Amino acid sequence: MIDGAGLPPRAAGTAKRIFQRLGEAEAKVHGIAIEKVHFHEVGAVDSIIDIVGSAIGFDLLGIDEFACSAMDVGGGQVNTEHGILPVPAPATIELLRGAPTHSSGIKRELVTPTGAAIATTLASQFGAIPPMRLRAIGYGAGSADLAEKPNVLRLLVGERIESETGKWDAPVTVIETNVDDMSPQIYGYFAEKALAAGALDVFSTPAHMKKNRPGLLVTILSEQETVSSLIDLIFRETTTIGVRTYDVRRKTLDRELVPVETRFGTVRMKVSRMNGSLLTATPEYDDCQVIAAERSVPLKDVIAAASFEFQKKNETLATEAQRHRETKTEKNTGKR
Repeated sequence: MIDGAGLPPRAAGTAKRIFQRLGEAEAKVHGIAIEKVHFHEVGAVDSIIDIVGSAIGFDLLGIDEFACSAMDVGGGQVNTEHGILPVPAPATIELLRGAPTHSSGIKRELVTPTGAAIATTLASQFGAIPPMRLRAIGYGAGSADLAEKPNVLRLLVGERIESETGKWDAPVTVIETNVDDMSPQIYGYFAEKALAAGALDVFSTPAHMKKNRPGLLVTILSEQETVSSLIDLIFRETTTIGVRTYDVRRKTLDRELVPVETRFGTVRMKVSRMNGSLLTATPEYDDCQVIAAERSVPLKDVIAAASFEFQKKNETLATEAQRHRETKTEKNTGKR
């Protein structure tokens, strides 16, 4: 139906991605192959219009990035072709895996599988409204009259304003635990396994524990989808019997890896920028370590050579850019 609707290519692709995600969720909760999924209520005309209409709307508005608030899923029960199901329905909660959710206690289905599929397929981040210059605001009211809160969906459209001090990333989870009866050798092994398992960062802080024991505060920074597996790893590989978790926001600079050629070999530089301006450039330690070992040269010499070559390369690029701007200005002056 989508392929035969004559939709713009971007809108058609978006709609198919949403249906693909919805189908995968339905297949998982039913324990069947995706080819055998019957969409039931989701296949109704209104749901098709919701999904395809949203895809068309995003295309017409020229949306390049979509942020969504945490979703109030409601509560109670809902009648479906499979009988009475808890709210949120199984397909909905599967689609919302990894997204921030909460329940206000309203005994209604406030997020449907269709809505969850649209939001989680298109959203690149969840949480607070990102910094932006508002261009348009739209409201859409639902038919149900909720006494507890307005039954309204709001859409804000604008141009992103990058903060002078970096940009907010999606929320991440901090996992903490205290240990005072574990060998330091175990911690080193655990830290390597945690990083390999997807931890964003792992570090320890000396702590003075009860009974006057020296110990460690072990901290892991994790994306939401890897929290459970990392907690399992902590319990398996350390001596702790409990962990704490809490969500935090991270603000980060734009980062990239830039290769430079040195007399010893190629080294990647970790480069960070703010509003397009270079702030820091650090040689990738692993690259330098491998080269130092293979070439039998001091590690400090490899690091110094990489920093020197990057600085020289950056100065050359800056000079060329300045020359280009001056040439363009001269041409424009001559035309006037």
